[in-house]
Amino acid sequence: MAEARVLTAHVPSGLAEKVDAIAARLERSRGWVMKQALAAWVDQEEERDRMTREALADVDAGQVIDHQAVQAWADSLGTDRPLPPPAT
Repeated sequence: MAEARVLTAHVPSGLAEKVDAIAARLERSRGWVMKQALAAWVDQEEERDRMTREALADVDAGQVIDHQAVQAWADSLGTDRPLPPPAT
């Protein structure tokens, strides 16, 4: 088994009650539910960071779309003649 550490957090009572309800519904411990939730959040934050770094690399490489082109495309949506999406 992997080494484990205890993390402590103070959460609002309403949130704790929701965690307890989920744990009861799933017939799992509160700790199991918290571990699943924390792991999912960490994965989401890591993906968000990866995507941000990728986007910044695109900007550094000049792979951007002009704001006016995006605005013109957005303004054309819902009209009889929508423009094609702008491209780099």
